[in-house]
Amino acid sequence: MPDNIELYRRLYRIRNFEETVLDEFPSGVFFGTTHTYLGQEANAVGVLSHLQPDDVVVSNHRCHGHYLAYGGDLHGLFAELMGRSTGVCGGRGGSQHLHWRNFYSNGVLGGTVPLATGMALAEKMRSSRAVTVTFLGDGTLGEGVVYESLNIASLWQAPILYVVENNRIAQTTSIDLAVAGNIPSRFTAFGIPCLEMDSSDVLEIYTAAARLIGEVREQAAPRALILHTCRFGPHSKGDDTRSPEQVVQLRRERDPITIHGSRLDSAVRMQVDVSIREEVTQAFERALADPKPVLSSIAG
Repeated sequence: MPDNIELYRRLYRIRNFEETVLDEFPSGVFFGTTHTYLGQEANAVGVLSHLQPDDVVVSNHRCHGHYLAYGGDLHGLFAELMGRSTGVCGGRGGSQHLHWRNFYSNGVLGGTVPLATGMALAEKMRSSRAVTVTFLGDGTLGEGVVYESLNIASLWQAPILYVVENNRIAQTTSIDLAVAGNIPSRFTAFGIPCLEMDSSDVLEIYTAAARLIGEVREQAAPRALILHTCRFGPHSKGDDTRSPEQVVQLRRERDPITIHGSRLDSAVRMQVDVSIREEVTQAFERALADPKPVLSSIAG
């Protein structure tokens, strides 16, 4: 298990990257749109800290935190958002569409779930013992293809962990207006064991994920982890209908950086903060100076 300092580094690395993205977006250095992971950092770090080299991660439109927790490069991600040739995908994928090693993300709502399920089944057919982890949000639960995938995953026993990050608001629609019943029943109805937790504590999530990923790997069968979480930022850049007071309260009560940071000596925490901010700044400035792709490389 990573020690508390390393876990904090991983959390704060995501936080400072995403804050930099939101701060710099109005300057025009990034292309397209973006969906930050502010407030949900403990999910990605707690779950993906258990991965082995052959494991697969399939992410969605809110993928930066997953990518960084997977071990992705700050500079490559900044460069991708800027459309630079040095980006993760050569500047072609932008914020939502990344591929690096066994990490894949896509912005099509719900479309990642059948992809991930198929990848898990492929690994099972290869007898690789690899686990596939896929992240989906509460807004994805209205997509029929999700339930088709759960049915196949259960029937064919796909070695996959479905991680639902329920931040309680799909773009600007509250979960109370969009999701009937309860989320765990959507998995248990297909015979997929499910663990539900409401936490922003990386240690609690880490422990839960260890158990489930271990079961997926040993039994070659699907599991689900429901994480009731909190998104601090807007859906993308400015489309947040919540009151500022509500967001302030969420930050005060549910900030994973504060929760885990309190376990560190204040001097150590400050040292880590300074180190990460320098790392993020250097990566940003380096990407800003990188070349854009030439037309022939984009076409070819």
